[in-house]
Amino acid sequence: MTTIQGPAVFLAQFIGDEAPFNSLDGICKWASNLGFKGIQMPTLDPRFIDLQKAAESKTYADELAGTVASYGMQITELSTHLQGQLVAVHPAYDNLFDAFAPENVHGNPTARQEWAVQQLKYAAKASHNLGLNAHATFSGSLLWQYFHPWPQRPEGLVEEGFAELAKRWMPILNEFDKYGVDVCYEIHPGEDLFDGETYEMFLKAVNNHQRACILYDPSHFVLQQLDYIQYIDFYHERIKAFHVKDAEFNPTGKQGTFGGYQSWLNRAGRYRSPGDGQVDFKTIFSKLAQYDYKGWAVMEWECCLKNQEDGAREGAELIRNNIIKVTDKNFDDFASVKTNQALNRKNLGL
Repeated sequence: MTTIQGPAVFLAQFIGDEAPFNSLDGICKWASNLGFKGIQMPTLDPRFIDLQKAAESKTYADELAGTVASYGMQITELSTHLQGQLVAVHPAYDNLFDAFAPENVHGNPTARQEWAVQQLKYAAKASHNLGLNAHATFSGSLLWQYFHPWPQRPEGLVEEGFAELAKRWMPILNEFDKYGVDVCYEIHPGEDLFDGETYEMFLKAVNNHQRACILYDPSHFVLQQLDYIQYIDFYHERIKAFHVKDAEFNPTGKQGTFGGYQSWLNRAGRYRSPGDGQVDFKTIFSKLAQYDYKGWAVMEWECCLKNQEDGAREGAELIRNNIIKVTDKNFDDFASVKTNQALNRKNLGL
C-alpha cells in the first residue's frame, strides 16, 4: 500500500486580481504557509503558466517547477477543465461556452474545438516535461440536455453521442499515452461522463484505452445520490486523481436533485467547504489507501457560505488529518507462528 500524497490545492477558485492570488509566487507562498505540499494548476492564465511554452520548452517547464519547489511544494497535475469542456459542445451551449475560448474563435465552433484539442495536446507534452503522470480535465458533452428522456430519446441517440465523443478524444488519449500521462476525467454533472454508467459507456467506446482514467470527486455524487463509497470499489483501478470537495443533500417537499432552478444557496443539493458537508472523508481515505491509490489528495473549494481562505486553511488540515500513513506490518505479527510445509500438512491432519 502507498500513503496518499497531500495536502494539495486546486488553484482555480483562488486565482484573482488581488495579491497574493494574482501571481505564481504570491499564490505559492500563500498555499505553502497554509501547509499545502502541492498545487493543481489551471492552464489558461498566462500569469501562472504558458501552456504552449511548457510543452515546447523543457527549460521553461523546469523553471516553472523550480518556482513552485522554492516554496516547498510541487505541481500535482495540470488542469484543462475548461479546454476539455470545449472538445465536445452541443450547439445549444455554443454562446455560453465561447467564454472559455479566445475571442478569435468565438462564433466558430469548429475553430473553437480545434483550439481546445491543441490545448490538450500541449498539456500532454507539458505534463511530461514537468514530470507528471496524471492530468485533470472534463470530457465535454453532446448529450447532457437529453439526460432526462422527455421527449423520448430516439433509439441510438446515446450510442451515437458516445461514438462521436470517443472519436474526438481518441487522438488526445493517444497523445497522452505517448508521453505516459493518464487523462483523468472529472466525473461531473454537465459532462457526458457524470456517473459510473456513463464512464463505462465512454470506456467501451474508446476500446478501454489505458489512459482514459478518473478524477474522483465525491461531492458530485452526493448531489446525484450515488453511492460514492462503492464507486471506489468499482473503479479504483482507474482512479488516478482525487478532489477533496464536500457537499450536502437536504431534499424538501419542494425540491430534490434537480434543484428547481434555485441559486446554489437555496438548492437542496449544494457544495460545501471541506468538512462542512456530508461527505465521509474518513472512509474515502481508507478505501483509497486500501486500493493503493498513489496520487494526491487535492482540495477543491466551492462553497456558497464560507469564505474561501477559511475554507482553504480548514481543508488543508482536514486532508492532513485524514491521510493514513499506511502500515508496513501486520498488526498481529506479535503472535505469528513460524511454519513450513510439513507443519502445515500436519495442521491439516495430512
